[in-house]
Amino acid sequence: MKALRPYILVLVLLAAWEIAAHSSLWSPLLFPSLERIGREFWLFVSRPEGWWQTWTSLYRAFGGFVLAAVAGVLLGMLMGRSAFVASLLDPLFSGTYAVPKLALFPIFIFVFGLGSLSKIVLIFLECLYPMTIITYHGARAVQPVLLWSAQNMGASRARTLLRVVFPATLPYVFAALRVALPVALIVAIITEMISSVDGLGYLVTYSLSSLKTDRMLALVVVISLLGLALDHALVALRNRLVYWEKLDTYCA
Repeated sequence: MKALRPYILVLVLLAAWEIAAHSSLWSPLLFPSLERIGREFWLFVSRPEGWWQTWTSLYRAFGGFVLAAVAGVLLGMLMGRSAFVASLLDPLFSGTYAVPKLALFPIFIFVFGLGSLSKIVLIFLECLYPMTIITYHGARAVQPVLLWSAQNMGASRARTLLRVVFPATLPYVFAALRVALPVALIVAIITEMISSVDGLGYLVTYSLSSLKTDRMLALVVVISLLGLALDHALVALRNRLVYWEKLDTYCA
């Protein structure tokens, strides 16, 4: 019973959806049955075209995400260990965090074109903020006693950063990655809905404009499963690297 606990709410929501689909209170166009959604889902995953469209979206999401992860960790570590760098960058990140980066997408399209590059740049920008800010606070939270111990044993500044500060900041880095990864997927889908002729976001818009609600919802299921699988993989990697502070997020 304990193993089924995470799925109870999902099953309740699916049951409520199926009841609504067969209640005749709403149009089947608005609430298609689970059978119709499942059929569209199977058609999508059983065709090579579906996998290609999925890879297109993942390629864009991962492109921006990886660049933001590298840049965000470097900037966050520098801000956390250097008061001068923090005084320069902290006001910039804090002051512009609330700005909707999607508003810059038309400019990115004009500069980088309608292809993948403009989308990857926007994904990078969206993911850079949580990566930098969370890493920054993690680097600042390192216990001073650890730094003093390293210095007393003759460790250089670079060695202290590599062997003490970075491992102590790793839980924060992975917390930032878990925030940024779904953001990358969300932004990839949104940008494809706005200006693209491929990818999952394009298929969502095309299905909805064709009044294929069941196909659109099947794509929503695909995106949800992708997000869940990626988070599972990230948590597994975190527990392997941060073995002294494991998460039990997906434990039964």
